[in-house]
Amino acid sequence: MSELDAADREDLRKDQFAYVDRDGGEHLPIHDESHVRNAISRFNQTDFESDAAKERARKKILSAAARHGIEVDEDSNVRQPVS
Repeated sequence: MSELDAADREDLRKDQFAYVDRDGGEHLPIHDESHVRNAISRFNQTDFESDAAKERARKKILSAAARHGIEVDEDSNVRQPVS
């Protein structure tokens, strides 16, 4: 995965993260293929403030995966709707 240093992270827009918490904390960058793959693998390791926030992040990750031509395994946690 490409490195994302503090300066590069600051240059990303809020919509380039799968999840932005209520305090403005940015989680799971999805701006390029390697970071989308990382977001998929770390989805269940992230603490979300609500199920609704987790579901929104899940959909953003799947959308980014489709945009980058990444096939998400049917058994992947990010593939399962939040209940």
